[in-house]
Amino acid sequence: MNKEERIQYWVELSDYDMETAEAMRISKRYLYVGFMCHQVVEKIFKALFTKLKEESPPFVHKLTYLATHGGFGELLSEEQRLFVEDLEPLNIETRYPEYKERLLRRLTEPYCAELIINTKALLQWTKEQL
Repeated sequence: MNKEERIQYWVELSDYDMETAEAMRISKRYLYVGFMCHQVVEKIFKALFTKLKEESPPFVHKLTYLATHGGFGELLSEEQRLFVEDLEPLNIETRYPEYKERLLRRLTEPYCAELIINTKALLQWTKEQL
């Protein structure tokens, strides 16, 4: 794959995950809304990383790492940075049962609706950087 094809690959995956996050919200599978929103941002950040660097994105899930090492962390607004920091632990915490109950209390319908809105906004902003 050439660079443009790799970027398109990540964009398509992030769009697919966005649809999945919305489906999880509709079906009230709130634990997975948070996980999928993280996946959306991770993959679109990997698309931007690919665009800005001459190397493939690393096999990491840490959003702040991708933004910083991808050279676009400083482009994020304060609001976007705070959202990324809030979203970051949802990738790991949803995978471990000891976090499940605590997360389910946090991942309410209103909170998940907000996650979807903020994820879509960050997805759109990142696409504009591409």
